[in-house]
Amino acid sequence: MALTNLKRLLVANRGEIACRVMNSARALGLDTVAVHSEADARAKHVKYADEAVQVGSGSAATTSYLDADAVLEAARATGADCIHPGYGFLSENAAFARRCAEAGITFVGPPAAAIDAMGDKVESKRIAEAAGVSVIPGFNGVVESAEHAVAVAEDIGYPVMLKASAGGGGKGMRVARDAREVAECFALATDEAKKSFGDDRLLVEKFVAAPRHVEIQLVADAHGNVACFPERECSVQRRNQKVVEEAPSPFVHQRPELRARMQAEAAQLATAVGYTSAGTVEMLVDATTADFYFLEMNTRLQVEHPVTEAVSDQDLVALMLRVADGQALPSELVGSVPPVGWAIESRIYAEDAARGFVPSTGSLTAYANPPASIEFFHASDVRVDAAVEDGSEVGIFYDPMISKVITRGEDRAAALDAQRRALDAYVVEGLVHNVPFCRDVCSHEAFLSGDYTTAFIEEHYPGGFDEGSVLTNMAPQDLAKLACLVLGVDAASKEVRGELQPAGPQVVLLRTARADAELVFEVDGFDGAYTVRYEGEEHQIELDKAAWAAPLATPLVLNDGAVACQYVSTDARPGFDHALRVRGVRVDAAVRTPQTHALSKHMKPAAAEAAAAGLACPMPGTLLRFEAEVGATVEAGEPLAVVEAMKMQNVLRAEARVVVDELLADVGDVVAADQMLMTFVVSD
Repeated sequence: MALTNLKRLLVANRGEIACRVMNSARALGLDTVAVHSEADARAKHVKYADEAVQVGSGSAATTSYLDADAVLEAARATGADCIHPGYGFLSENAAFARRCAEAGITFVGPPAAAIDAMGDKVESKRIAEAAGVSVIPGFNGVVESAEHAVAVAEDIGYPVMLKASAGGGGKGMRVARDAREVAECFALATDEAKKSFGDDRLLVEKFVAAPRHVEIQLVADAHGNVACFPERECSVQRRNQKVVEEAPSPFVHQRPELRARMQAEAAQLATAVGYTSAGTVEMLVDATTADFYFLEMNTRLQVEHPVTEAVSDQDLVALMLRVADGQALPSELVGSVPPVGWAIESRIYAEDAARGFVPSTGSLTAYANPPASIEFFHASDVRVDAAVEDGSEVGIFYDPMISKVITRGEDRAAALDAQRRALDAYVVEGLVHNVPFCRDVCSHEAFLSGDYTTAFIEEHYPGGFDEGSVLTNMAPQDLAKLACLVLGVDAASKEVRGELQPAGPQVVLLRTARADAELVFEVDGFDGAYTVRYEGEEHQIELDKAAWAAPLATPLVLNDGAVACQYVSTDARPGFDHALRVRGVRVDAAVRTPQTHALSKHMKPAAAEAAAAGLACPMPGTLLRFEAEVGATVEAGEPLAVVEAMKMQNVLRAEARVVVDELLADVGDVVAADQMLMTFVVSD
């Protein structure tokens, strides 16, 4: 059924979600309007819309996408009769929803009163409890000071979670395990909450030790109908922000009665607040007892909504637009919608998983979606939601998300297999990103088992993601195939340059570009049949020459699908000839004769310049403050400085006992990744 009231939609957002919303709007016959900041003037969502308007001034979100006056003026100037806020920015701003109504513009989202009620975590908890929804034990009110927070925490019992009363997305949330951490986290969380949401109120709750993050997606209409979709599991998180999500939950899927209770309570809450549009009720499920507790209700479309669409065959944005148009939900959706198949989503961020997930910036020098990827699930099991292309910039002003890769299958194993294949073929070059980490998660034994909690990353990657492990953890037979592929690529490149391939066995070297793991293979053979010797074992390998016959600038995938590899370039580290990506990780490769390899062992490497002892900033951002003055002695683990990046405050701590020697930057400076902030002397 076509829309009857809405004609022209302004999308008050940017990036992939803006493009995503426009897709559904166009399918329903709506004209689309994009808004953009100065930095986004040439962004993909701007080009994608029927019309585009710059809002506010400058590039900061506060003076552009968060400028409600400018967004409303853009709607009036372009004749937009409805506004979809996407997620983030103004999506959960009740005052903005009210102003839309006052201006005669339809806000494609819930009523302002519902946003108000659910946006305040203290009030939402009271409402949920009154509606018969299970709530987590905690202090039912706002803590007034660090001392008050400590008293409340000791009354509840450690560990506790301090979190912002307003907002979400992992900002203003800290876990504390003793009184000292409560006091420290109180200062950080209040400051973070104030900057992110304009509201520094905090609440304190019991921190469940073995929690799974499970949420119920719902859509409610103005006719009293509520549709509850299959649950999503979002337990793979860093800094309380989701990285890999799936639907349904492997834990809940084995307990149909648990799903039914969670969906019923979500519907009760929606009814209690007079909710309409799409919303998500987030729950903590105790993995030891299967009890669940209300966390919060997000009064907007979620980042991870595509996995729900994949297992329900529904377009949630289209449903939001139909509800905003005054239509009732289709009768077959009212109540509980069962899952069909399985879906996995990886959020691709410009961040460094090997360095504590610090944000990265830069230009995309090469970008290509996985083959057979689509915008909606119709003829493929791979979907990519993105708003980037070759040359796109990822800067410091906004969230570092590049895209979302969503795959589906008839069961969890099939969806995971599709996800791994998609990530292997996903081309993202020019900056550091988390594709290798997401690929590793989707192969990790604990994740494959389905038995994991929100502590998954903390437990299984305590020192960060080790890129070298990608090679060392591969099966020897697969490594042998990779070595043969490198030999074939090297021969093809020599042929292009008119060079002769040496006769006899060759030595293939592989080394991860950011780690010291180096593997050595002796490969003998030609024309697709090889004998590979590696660590005392011999492997017989047969490969179709078509595996490397394609142009070297395109992803190369072995014909049997067991090992996937992208050829990146010849721009490898000194001593190597080729740069590849294996399971997302940058790998340098070289082919040498046995004689050349033997001689190289006796050559001394260039001496590395000893770096002065000091604190280097691990990410680009703004220096908020130093926590230690010149001459101060700082113990290992204590804070040295605080840097804000991508709206998150990052505490930089001493790795040993040090005495501060010199401060090399000023508070308020915009600092680059690896820029030295201070020098110090390591003290015994």
